[in-house]
Amino acid sequence: MDVRKTYKLFVNGEFVRSESGRAYRPDGMVNVPRGSRKDLRDAVRAARTAFPGWAGRTAMNRGQILYRAAEMLDGRAAQFVELLGGGVRARRELERSVETLVWYAGWTDKLPQVTGTVNPVAGPYFNFTIPEPTGVVAIVAPEGDALSGLVRRLAPVLCGGNVVVALAGESQPLAALTLAEVLATSDLPAGVVNIISGQRKELLPWLSSHMDINAIDTAGCTTDEIKAIEESAAGNVKRVIKLTKDEMSPYLISAFMEMKTVWHPIGV
Repeated sequence: MDVRKTYKLFVNGEFVRSESGRAYRPDGMVNVPRGSRKDLRDAVRAARTAFPGWAGRTAMNRGQILYRAAEMLDGRAAQFVELLGGGVRARRELERSVETLVWYAGWTDKLPQVTGTVNPVAGPYFNFTIPEPTGVVAIVAPEGDALSGLVRRLAPVLCGGNVVVALAGESQPLAALTLAEVLATSDLPAGVVNIISGQRKELLPWLSSHMDINAIDTAGCTTDEIKAIEESAAGNVKRVIKLTKDEMSPYLISAFMEMKTVWHPIGV
């Protein structure tokens, strides 16, 4: 019996249809939910609610969850390779995605030592600089490399303790929506990652102007889209991240971190 898959949005740990009831066919065959402004609002609300709990978890626990996601993704390798079109290229993309999750899982407990410091100051004080998560981060997934493109943006954001509202690639959303099934079974708390599919020209203005989003990764945006995002983001001084290199680096983690400096008296 051929049981056809129903693709849904991933919001607050649940798989839901768009409140608008709309769908579109990116490949001409499969119906994909066409997210709306209301779906985005629900996703941001879920992310904001989940943020204190995720940021407050130990670095070791966040690393364990990212590693578990890598295990679950690797366990469904055959499904993702088929979804990506099969062949050597699809297999390599799957392997890159698994490697990315494992790599950033190992960085969760090392980030404070690498990016934090004890500052030399003149006076009887200790002066510490430590990294803290920015908050709710929006990710515009690249259109190419439907799986690894999103994973390479998602992993460093989660590694630092941030929460995510991701806009799946408009032309290739199936890998992103299926990745949500992996995350849902990886001990990731509800609301930490939310994935919305839909038309970019409709959703980007609302994503970039939302007042409860703290940063936006424009990896999948054109030059004109980035310009429009920067103008909209000025309303709440939203951090606009324009990273062009698609490589694994601790600097990708720190791009979504705030550096807090603390002064403490040495004593009498």
